[in-house]
Amino acid sequence: MSIEILMPALSPTMEEGTLAKWHVKAGDTVKAGDVIAEIETDKATMEVEAVDEGVVEALLVDAGTENVKVNAVIARLAGEGDSASFETPAAPAPQDDGQGSPKTIRQPEEAAPAAVSKAAPTTPLPAPKLNGAAGERVFASPLARRLAQAAGIDLKSIAGSGPHGRVIKADVDAARGKAPASTPASTGAAPASAPARQVQSLEQQGIPAGSYDLVPLDGMRKTIARRMTDSFRDVPHFPLTIDLEIDGLLAARAKINAMLEKDGVKVSVNDLVIKAVAVALKRVPEANSSYTPEGIALHHHADIAMAVAIDGGLITPIIRAAETKGLAQIAVEAKDLAARARDKKLKPEEFQGGTFSVSNMGMMGIKSFASIINEPQACIMSVGAGEPRPVVKNGALAIATVMTVTLTCDHRAVDGAIGGRFLSVFKALIEDPLTMIV
Repeated sequence: MSIEILMPALSPTMEEGTLAKWHVKAGDTVKAGDVIAEIETDKATMEVEAVDEGVVEALLVDAGTENVKVNAVIARLAGEGDSASFETPAAPAPQDDGQGSPKTIRQPEEAAPAAVSKAAPTTPLPAPKLNGAAGERVFASPLARRLAQAAGIDLKSIAGSGPHGRVIKADVDAARGKAPASTPASTGAAPASAPARQVQSLEQQGIPAGSYDLVPLDGMRKTIARRMTDSFRDVPHFPLTIDLEIDGLLAARAKINAMLEKDGVKVSVNDLVIKAVAVALKRVPEANSSYTPEGIALHHHADIAMAVAIDGGLITPIIRAAETKGLAQIAVEAKDLAARARDKKLKPEEFQGGTFSVSNMGMMGIKSFASIINEPQACIMSVGAGEPRPVVKNGALAIATVMTVTLTCDHRAVDGAIGGRFLSVFKALIEDPLTMIV
């Protein structure tokens, strides 16, 4: 019985991707867990692991093929006991059902029992069986393993409904007492009652053809455009702006870096901002929240998403539980995450989620700005450049290094009083950095 390998969804918003590279060829034997391909998404380049064992019968999509739809069949394995006839079809495109969409076969992470191939349409799949019995190896998809571990569920206690009894996401959901989750709706979908916005061409708006160069939108830019439009339109937001004197912070940073020099670690102003935000969120937990239709979610940890500019867009890798980490650890993690973000080598769990975002454009000389909320987070902080400015101290004019920050808040979860309290605590931490450790 042939086993079809599908184009995986590597993030909740992924609809298509580029099959960048194959690590196998027709005739190769693969085992569950072997890396078989590399997929480029709008956010990162990810390795894809096999979830079944067998011999590669055919690679149906050529390396380098762009716009491969999620759930399209990209390869086929000959199952155990099958005699494979190896082939590489001339047409690199994914198979189509004749209606402009891939075959309706769910991906292993979320699927009900996988569909059998056309070569053996009447061969039934093995009945689901209990994993791990009598010393058997537990077969489960990577997503199912992560969900089970997070929920504290023993995989051996779950009867798998996936191919050959493999435990999949739906099985873990059922074990947690939940109905199997349906495919999440795209965050970019407009409400059903909203009329489609008619966008005029540039020519219709008086800009003559041939007077500009058109750069096609890639997947990342499309995703950014959709998510930012949705957030700005649907989230009732407001900005709060405050000036901070950072001479004390800069002096503390110089001392910290002198102590860490032997370890090759250098703390940036942004690292100090991330730490101060995390501590402030623990002191004002109402700001570390998300709006949901069921209520306001108050997060247990300050998972700080930091905006990193990359070719073609922006990504927000996350410093998890930043309130528990020292400045040296934050500095090392931030540098590593930023470097891998620019190389599109982040794992989905390293940029998905987060409870609060920080966007720093100070290094570009931007004095102040306001950011669009990164849903489902309730707040995002925009950090401007520190610069010498005239200030009044004790009734006299003086010069201080001042940095402007703007907090954009989702008014459904964080009102002006909460935002104001958070900024008051944050200001005290930045202006007297020793208070971060008290």
